[in-house]
Amino acid sequence: MNRSSKGLLLTGLLALGTGLPALAALQEGAKAPEFTAQASMKGQPFTYSLKDALKKGPVVVYFYPSAYTNGCNVQARTFAVNQEKFAAAGASIIGVSLDSIERLNDFSADPEFCAGKFPTASDSDGKIARSYELQVREGGSGRKDTRGKDINHDFTERTTFVVTADGKIAATVGGLNPVENVNKSLEIVQKLKGG
Repeated sequence: MNRSSKGLLLTGLLALGTGLPALAALQEGAKAPEFTAQASMKGQPFTYSLKDALKKGPVVVYFYPSAYTNGCNVQARTFAVNQEKFAAAGASIIGVSLDSIERLNDFSADPEFCAGKFPTASDSDGKIARSYELQVREGGSGRKDTRGKDINHDFTERTTFVVTADGKIAATVGGLNPVENVNKSLEIVQKLKGG
């Protein structure tokens, strides 16, 4: 198997394997760990604070393996397309991965994916993911993204947490494909708004 075939196979496995259930992840009713991280919105870096975001309402904190990989591209695009529906339900969105801020600057502004609709935060050392009791897997070498660029970071599992304004986890969404993950998260925030 040549290098490009291995890269395609790995990208496909990442897209499939990261949809596995988040068995150890923090569950409904748990206190969501607060975090402050370097983030990017529309390609511009800034400091993101979950505590500050919660002052405005519920936050959808979605963890994903890597920018510019198949499943993560689909998930980011689906969140971007539905961002106004989340906002109408009073919720904001923050994507979190172990990507560098440089990769996230590109991803957050990319019109095909995040499209400047929501910020993405860099959890380069995996501390935020681990605080939510998510697994972090070693990246390894030779992995390429959908642009053909090297992926030189570790990965966390695809899991979304809907956090209420009081800092509690209303729901943990894992084990779904990227589109279903977004749709389920939207359904949850719409129910929160409804009562």
